[in-house]
Amino acid sequence: MRSPPAGPKRLTTLSLAAATFFIVSGGPYGLEEIVQAHGYGRALVLIAALPVVWALPVALLVGELGSALPRTGGYYEWVRLGLGEFWGLQEAWLSMAYTVVDLTLYPTMLAAYLGKLWPAFAANGRGAPGWWLGVALVAGGTLWNALGIRAVGLGAEAVGALVLSPFAAMAALAAWHLPESMARAATALAAAPTASAAAPTFAAGLLVALWNYLGFDNASTFAGEVRDPQRAYPRAMLSTLALVAAAYGASVLSSAAAGIPAAQLETGGWVLAARALGGEALGAAVAAGGAITMVGMFTSILLSWSRLPVALAEDGYLPRGLARRSARTGAPVPALLLGAALVALCVGLRLDQLVVIDVLLYGAALLLEFAALVALRVRRPDLPRPFRVPGGTAGAAALGVAPAAIVVYAFWASRHEPGAFGVAALPLTASVAAAGLVVWAAGRLLRRRAARPSPTA
Repeated sequence: MRSPPAGPKRLTTLSLAAATFFIVSGGPYGLEEIVQAHGYGRALVLIAALPVVWALPVALLVGELGSALPRTGGYYEWVRLGLGEFWGLQEAWLSMAYTVVDLTLYPTMLAAYLGKLWPAFAANGRGAPGWWLGVALVAGGTLWNALGIRAVGLGAEAVGALVLSPFAAMAALAAWHLPESMARAATALAAAPTASAAAPTFAAGLLVALWNYLGFDNASTFAGEVRDPQRAYPRAMLSTLALVAAAYGASVLSSAAAGIPAAQLETGGWVLAARALGGEALGAAVAAGGAITMVGMFTSILLSWSRLPVALAEDGYLPRGLARRSARTGAPVPALLLGAALVALCVGLRLDQLVVIDVLLYGAALLLEFAALVALRVRRPDLPRPFRVPGGTAGAAALGVAPAAIVVYAFWASRHEPGAFGVAALPLTASVAAAGLVVWAAGRLLRRRAARPSPTA
């Protein structure tokens, strides 16, 4: 068992739920392209279906294994114990890679939302104002994490309330004007998506929908720093899922009631709906909330990412210095700096390029996690499980069927989607996954060298 910081620095259940909310969602921001690609009616079907067939199985997976194995490294530990050292390291590599891609999304989206208020920030090419804004986000999120996990958790609670307040106001205004907005909403919900060369494809819209519900398992990496994880994880996962689904549904219905055409809902499009329902002040609040939520998401996801290098360093696969923690805050500062540096190198890449790669790498890692759930039921039936997926081993296996089918479809559907650096998404994802073999070889070599006895005088 790894040695987490002392108790007072641990997360409460509420802070865990708030941090998970930002790891998974951060609110409806980024959801607009689903409506743009599918139209309001189909988007609502996706938003209603994906929690059941995609997010709920992952939340239940985390509820069982997060409470049974509350260790730093989370899913790396699950796969390592269930499937062996090799697959554990592949899980860690895939997760570190897709999380770096995920982290790079938020500087880009921060520029997009503030660009609705100050157009100069809309330009995010290297050296442009939006790019510098993204670099500032990376620096600020890293400093916030350096204050310790409790600071991140408390911040997530406060930021969550700020982010969701404008959407609550939109929903209330839409309900208040229901008689006059009902016809607009019904028309918008029934309309098919507008065909356009610039509009996202069906596959791209689906990948964005999946992205808006992924990440529950990322909250497992800091389980050793959560107070009473046996109870906290099941409660936090299920309550966060309910909150995310409700926020998504309310935002889409409010935008339909405002009469905003689906084709206009590009990234930052919720601002248009807020202005239509509540004027410039509410539009500005939604835009500001978009900026705030990017800070919360980046900070919470960096928290999750940083614990993977710590676990790998403690196991000897990375330099031991990456496991070093601040004596005052318990934060793994070297690991945080490593993550910040990797993200800073990628700031400025296009949003659509990043989302596809993120979902595909995540899907590959998720398949290993569901395999580990079943393997641990077989190999470690005596493992204490305060929360257990019902149905025995067969129930655990059935839990992963729908997510696995969605992952397979996502790989097939993305075969023509753009990637990054001039390489299509699917070959680029396959190349990153294949690099895990090199990571395994290098990690084994480093581990053997670290295990050698020091020469004696």
